[in-house]
Amino acid sequence: MPANEKLKEQISHLPHKPGIYKFFDDKGIIYVGKAVDIRKRVSSYFNRSAQHNKKTLKLISQIKRIEFTIVDTEADAFLLENNLIKQYQPKYNILLKDGKTYPYISILNERFPRVISTRNKINDGSRYFGPYPSVTTMNVVLDLIRTLYPLRTCTYNLSPENIAAGKFKVCLEYHIGNCKGPCEALEDETQYNHYISQIKNILSGNLSVAKNYFKENMAAAAADYQFELAHQYKQKLDMLEDFQTRSTVVSNTLTNIDVFSITSNEQCAFLNYLKVMNGSIILTQSLEIQKKLEEEDTDLLASVIVQLRQEFESTSREIITNLEVKLPLDGITVSQPQIGDKRKLVNLSLKNAMYLRKEREGRQEKNRDLTDQREIRVLETLKKDLRLTELPRQIECFDNSNFQGDYPVASMVCFKNGKPSKKDYRHFNIKTVIGANDFESMYEIVTRRYKRLLNENQPLPQLIIIDGGKGQLSMAVKALKDLNIYGKIAVVGIAKRLEEIFYPGDSLPLYIDKKSESLKLIQRLRNEAHRFAITFHRSKRDAGTLKTELTEIKGIGTTTAEALLLKYKSVKKLKELSHQELVQEVGKAKADILHSYFSSSQTTS
Repeated sequence: MPANEKLKEQISHLPHKPGIYKFFDDKGIIYVGKAVDIRKRVSSYFNRSAQHNKKTLKLISQIKRIEFTIVDTEADAFLLENNLIKQYQPKYNILLKDGKTYPYISILNERFPRVISTRNKINDGSRYFGPYPSVTTMNVVLDLIRTLYPLRTCTYNLSPENIAAGKFKVCLEYHIGNCKGPCEALEDETQYNHYISQIKNILSGNLSVAKNYFKENMAAAAADYQFELAHQYKQKLDMLEDFQTRSTVVSNTLTNIDVFSITSNEQCAFLNYLKVMNGSIILTQSLEIQKKLEEEDTDLLASVIVQLRQEFESTSREIITNLEVKLPLDGITVSQPQIGDKRKLVNLSLKNAMYLRKEREGRQEKNRDLTDQREIRVLETLKKDLRLTELPRQIECFDNSNFQGDYPVASMVCFKNGKPSKKDYRHFNIKTVIGANDFESMYEIVTRRYKRLLNENQPLPQLIIIDGGKGQLSMAVKALKDLNIYGKIAVVGIAKRLEEIFYPGDSLPLYIDKKSESLKLIQRLRNEAHRFAITFHRSKRDAGTLKTELTEIKGIGTTTAEALLLKYKSVKKLKELSHQELVQEVGKAKADILHSYFSSSQTTS
């Protein structure tokens, strides 16, 4: 059964139920999707009246098999799709990152807990805060904590028995005031744990507990005339105030909100995520996503919301966005505020997304400008080296190919502004020349090419390059003269052996510096024309050989021969097929004919 018939058969058995579907090629999963109605959604891909873009059509052409999983609700399908995408990373699904892990701040589960950074979460009772979108962001928070509180950094096992036994001595951190020496019982465990409690509040986004603690101690020290100590508390309070300011205070009435926004162009989407806790933005992340198919912004945003919330372990029950997005998750509200502080938050998030978009598009434009400048410089060099009267913005190069005089073909490749313009490439079947006559073949193809351009009022190139020596060049010149355009287009020939450049009517070749960018451009054109001609010639030669042998078999027509050629390329591969495989390809009657013919030919050989 042909592949498309097998897919139709599979689709006809898909359920009208919510769930996920998986598309497979020969190697594995290439796409995972969700649907309220699996059969209806999958059928839409194969609807001939649907207007799919090129990427979606390419996906459809690669589908060999379909699998599905039914779930109870749309919300279950939404979450299952996200998990499967992360597990299999199909090439046609969007992926947020390349497997990197984000850093956490951990308060270890030990006596006199240390506060450290880590990328690995271990289920050992320790507390983890984050993850943080960057190491720099995490280090700012970690440095603040270590400045505010005298915490130990050693890895000693500070059990009461070890301390009582005097196993440890205070280190340099104690002497410079960064640690109070719990290893020698110089610090009270209750006070240390009080510090840890305040640190947990700070890491959770609640700075008020720590601020009140420093205010009270500052006032008490001042009342007791301990002004130096009061000043130390004042400095720490200022640090917290400064940190809170840099964390962007939004509103004391807003707490535990996730903010998402999206903007996009044809190729990419740009998103921003803000996490708000206790009136402050404690996390911000902007990212760019390459579009894989024809995803709408709302679909992209829904997927990103789920993935980022999982990545950054958000427990917020409220999400605000710049677009209306359907997020079928229980207990979570999604809204698009129009006024007030929440709208200001959405605008701030969108401003960050727009900034990323502007920066990336500006960088791409700059790269294009740099590339264009380089190509123009090369064309300027080529103009100077070949002594041309105008910049060769459009260059066309011709090449012939044949095999012992059979299947003569030719090719023409076109470069515009120094880069291949593949839509302007042309193949030529030689029509008027019999046998291996490269000179006459060159005359024919140059005549056909520019006669057509003249008839269609298309612009002519500024430079023609002929892959060959003086003979081919002279025939190209004759063709241009017969068309009355010789002198309007510069034409040169390039000989392969010594990379010599020939001009019409000049017996002495031009040698361009082997390291010259202009010679490299000519070589690129020549090599591309040769590759393009050879590829076409081989396909035509193989087609001619196979069709000749197959069509000699009584009962096998041209249509069948061409179909087999397109799939198997050679008679040798056809002979390796079993009778049953031939039946699947051409039906039982023709399979019997082919199988009998191949069996008799093998016996004869």
